[in-house]
Amino acid sequence: MSEWWRGGVIYQIYPRSFQDSNNDGIGDLRGITERLDYVAKLGVDGIWISPIFTSPMKDMGYDVSDYRDIDPLFGTLEDFDKLLERAHSLGLKVMIDQVLSHSSDQHPFFEQSRQDRNNDKSDWYVWVNPLPSGNPPNNWLSIFEGMAWEWESRRKQYYQHNFLVSQPDFNFHNPEVRKWLLSNVRFWLERGVDGFRLDTVNYYFHDQQLRNNPPRKEAVEHPPVNPYYMQDHVHSISQPENIDFVEDLRALLDEFGDTAMVGEISNLDLMAEYTAGSNRLHLAYSFELLGPIFSAKHVRKCIEHFFNIAQKGIPCWSFSNHDVIRHVSRWASLGSTPEALAKQTAALLLSLEGSICLFQGEELGQLETKIEFEELKDPVGLRFWPKNKGRDGCRTPMSWDSGLPYKEFSKNEPWLPVKSPQVSRSAKQQENDQNSVLSFYRRMIWFRQNSDSLRQGKTTFFETDEPVLAFSRKTEEENIICVFNLSKEEVSIEVEHLKHSETYPKFNAKLDTKKLILGANGFHFFIPDSDNDVVIKYP
Repeated sequence: MSEWWRGGVIYQIYPRSFQDSNNDGIGDLRGITERLDYVAKLGVDGIWISPIFTSPMKDMGYDVSDYRDIDPLFGTLEDFDKLLERAHSLGLKVMIDQVLSHSSDQHPFFEQSRQDRNNDKSDWYVWVNPLPSGNPPNNWLSIFEGMAWEWESRRKQYYQHNFLVSQPDFNFHNPEVRKWLLSNVRFWLERGVDGFRLDTVNYYFHDQQLRNNPPRKEAVEHPPVNPYYMQDHVHSISQPENIDFVEDLRALLDEFGDTAMVGEISNLDLMAEYTAGSNRLHLAYSFELLGPIFSAKHVRKCIEHFFNIAQKGIPCWSFSNHDVIRHVSRWASLGSTPEALAKQTAALLLSLEGSICLFQGEELGQLETKIEFEELKDPVGLRFWPKNKGRDGCRTPMSWDSGLPYKEFSKNEPWLPVKSPQVSRSAKQQENDQNSVLSFYRRMIWFRQNSDSLRQGKTTFFETDEPVLAFSRKTEEENIICVFNLSKEEVSIEVEHLKHSETYPKFNAKLDTKKLILGANGFHFFIPDSDNDVVIKYP
């Protein structure tokens, strides 16, 4: 098998916002198919498509009401098959989201389950009796709205929801539920998909003793905007049985050859656990590099910690996705310009050990969109405004051509606005500019794809102080040194035993005898002298 996912680059497509083909203001499958040549030209290995299944869209498709059909907003199964065929003809693998921990409350099984305690689906969701006081059985909280328990008068019981009230959790302790969910995964594998992104993969099982979660041990703003983060969720999620089901998923995928699954995980320790060995997740990502911290110390700590506890594990690193503020805006204070920061973060991300996930528009240096309250669609923003403005700001439509109405995303007003900072960073505007962010992404992806050391090499960090991050990526045949200045101030670094090559990526950098001078957000890649150990000193 090729194991395309090992060290590969995956491009995330948010279907609502990629390309609208029928001019209803919402992106769709035919629109994605029309733009696959653009994706293939980036040089990525495959695409991950966020949920496209039948849904009432209370959480933008992460509330599924039919796991084996396409929502009419996005098209049909025939449209999906054509997308799959076109992607494969271009050499692109196709991964799709699987939202297995919960369904929509409009799923037929939940509608049946909530009727009474004695029907065929009565035990398919997590139902519990109230305490004598009438309260829920414990203190578990929902990420999106208050307690994780909602009363159902027909059953006179509470049901669990880790997210919206309209997203009831499946009872994974019921083997029939697990069997049915695996059959849905098989349906898409038989249709020809190459893998899955598993939403909230550590949220499948709950503690059957229903024990209270303790307070969070780590320091946290007190109280935070969302009280969910005040608890250590040791009983409501991340149960040992989760691993068993992940292994069942892996066994299923292994039946279909060169497939892969990447799981969304809470933290690095779990990421390592869920990718350990060859019978669990192929890849996993957590949120350590999707947060507000961008420093040499933090990046090094995350990389070293993962590989210290999972030497053979494979992480999937990303700086942006559909759930967080776009990283060029999130780390704006560290960039001399948005374009300089976009290029540097691309160079850094694409030189990290593991696999890489890029979020649509990231390759354009796209910024977070400022969303007003009346423009909001995201339930998170509607719930926690104004301290948390939700996720709509990173989900706005692609800007394809700044000179056309609605920027060629649609011929009608899109579901979220495309505003001037996004308009000015269109794909067409950057297409033929060799100094654009888009051109740099293409070069950097090509560089990674054609370098054994960047795809497969092990990482060794040099001892440098902030703001310099320096490491080598090395295989038996090749060694590349990567040096970054994660600041807006020029730095001078002492180097020895390096071969200098203009063919390797660099930005705001020059080599003066034994000194490497990196300007704002500067970086440089080197081949070391094979006869000597490399020396890098800063300060």
